[in-house]
Amino acid sequence: MSEFLVNLLGERLVNGEKAEVDVHSLGSKLSLLGLYFGCSLNGPCKQFNASLCEFYSKFKKSSEHKDKLEIVFISSDQDQKQWQDFLQEMQWPALPFKDRHKKMKLWNKYKVTSIPSLVFIDAATGKVVCRNGLLVVRDDPKGLEFPWGPKPFVEVVAGPLLRNNRQTTDSGALEGSYVGVYFSAHWVSALSEESFTQYFSEMPWLAVPYTDEARRSRLNRLYGIQGIPTLILLDTEGHMITRQGRVEILNDPDCELFPWHPRPVLELSESNAVQLHEGPCLVLFVDAEEEGELEPAKELIQPIAEKIMAKYKAKEEETPLLFFVAGEDDMSDSLRDYTNLPEAAPLLTILDMSARAKYVKDVEEITPAVVEQFVSDFLAEKLKPEPI
Repeated sequence: MSEFLVNLLGERLVNGEKAEVDVHSLGSKLSLLGLYFGCSLNGPCKQFNASLCEFYSKFKKSSEHKDKLEIVFISSDQDQKQWQDFLQEMQWPALPFKDRHKKMKLWNKYKVTSIPSLVFIDAATGKVVCRNGLLVVRDDPKGLEFPWGPKPFVEVVAGPLLRNNRQTTDSGALEGSYVGVYFSAHWVSALSEESFTQYFSEMPWLAVPYTDEARRSRLNRLYGIQGIPTLILLDTEGHMITRQGRVEILNDPDCELFPWHPRPVLELSESNAVQLHEGPCLVLFVDAEEEGELEPAKELIQPIAEKIMAKYKAKEEETPLLFFVAGEDDMSDSLRDYTNLPEAAPLLTILDMSARAKYVKDVEEITPAVVEQFVSDFLAEKLKPEPI
């Protein structure tokens, strides 16, 4: 376990007293690590920090699992004094202020898109146990459900579901079907039941009753929802197909690609550009203006993308790199302008929006071997980033 944590966090952390904390000292009994992403200047972070301090204190004093949990703060602060002042409010260690590279690696590895965020991971493997720790702190203040691991969808959703004609259906009717779990603004905000009923009247599908806040929260916790609206698509056994159901349906209104399993390579468009912010993305820019002209570019990088997807799926980990091809259109022009890329085509790049970093491969000819080496060097951290 210690070797894994050293690779993940480094050998030394720091605490609010400016003392170093040896990662090996986190404890041999440690089984769950909470990665707390936040910033001292963020209002919601300061509010959550107070709740987390109370939760942590009670857990460490009274839980039979007190030695199995630790938290590490991953800061977005730009000012060291503000970071240090915020750290003094905490009872757990933090990643050193200057270790920005490791911070961005953790943001990308665990797909953090907003703060505050608390991700619980297995301390021995790094696999995500619970993506939405904020709800754990709110809904399980005594830590009775430790270690808050994922439960089957059928168990979490169990109970009556509403139709917009006020009739109910048991959730068991979903078994054996493809399911879309739609998290909408009205579902997770504090609106009245009357507003919910009016909003839901426009929908032809099922809903968790407004009064069943606990079940809605458990679903939110299960999938770690960080932004809304979000549509999670599940297969007939309740396993996740994609978190990008909304994007998939917008791009495929005739449902020709149902059930929308992740594609190794995407054509960059306005509807899927949001995925550029989910982590590092390889983008191959080519000279193509008409529909279908991007196919040779997709065929060039598809085998490499498939290989990466298969490798990480076998390890039950999320793919560390998304793959796009981009032609000559307004979306591609906007992306080039934003990231200050040259006008050359073809142009092979890796863009890391969270880290505001880019990697550009300047070669006369882009071949599969060039792409594969570029990806391999990036994943091995051999490439030097340029600022976006």
